[in-house]
Amino acid sequence: MRSRTSATRGFLGFSAACAAGFGLLAHLSDGALVQAAAAPGSTVAIDPAWTTPRDDALIAFAILALVYAFVLGRPIAPLVAVGGLVAGIGAIAAGAMAWGGGPLGTIVAFGQDLLLAAATGGVFVAMILGHWYLVTPKLPEAPLILLSRLLFVLVGAQVLLFAASMLLGAGSGGGPFSPLTGPWAQFVWLRLLVGLVFPLVVSWAAIQTARSRSMESATGLLYINVGSIAAGTILAAGLYFGARLIA
Repeated sequence: MRSRTSATRGFLGFSAACAAGFGLLAHLSDGALVQAAAAPGSTVAIDPAWTTPRDDALIAFAILALVYAFVLGRPIAPLVAVGGLVAGIGAIAAGAMAWGGGPLGTIVAFGQDLLLAAATGGVFVAMILGHWYLVTPKLPEAPLILLSRLLFVLVGAQVLLFAASMLLGAGSGGGPFSPLTGPWAQFVWLRLLVGLVFPLVVSWAAIQTARSRSMESATGLLYINVGSIAAGTILAAGLYFGARLIA
């Protein structure tokens, strides 16, 4: 974003520091998932060989994100940013290997997790950027428009993935669209309406308000999107680990 827009160093540094904190929290919370997999009757299946590489990648991501916050504006900053991106994707890939359950399941889990991470992180960063316009009124609208458009594309991709998944039975073993009427139907519909359709509409509205420089309105819409996209991410994770449904 720094090379494509005039986003301020303060915003980028704060966002990087937040990313470091989230990476650390993910590392600390991973142990709970491993314990859940070991519980009697658990539907969570994890290959323990990939838990350590995932933890190491999360730690590397957190460290590099924090370093990036301090080296902004220096020649080494782009290299640190690329390193952090590689570590983050590596953590997602190791997670998919740990709980994907086979080659096809791993590919599907990696694609879904990558979209979930990009959408959840993207909406949080976009919401933070909205606040920067309150203290930097002359900041051009291009950075917020760019982020809002990317968010719209990411949520749209999730909608397409959801439709394809439902068409194939979402891993339920039933026929097409069977999860929409099965025992987990309530949560599947919540995932669709609250976690996908609603954020897609709000993301489009955020683009329009940002284009008209109604930055307070755009920030408010992105606030709403933080909650809805985070809720959708939690629902997707719950459906996957609780019912092995890809949603």
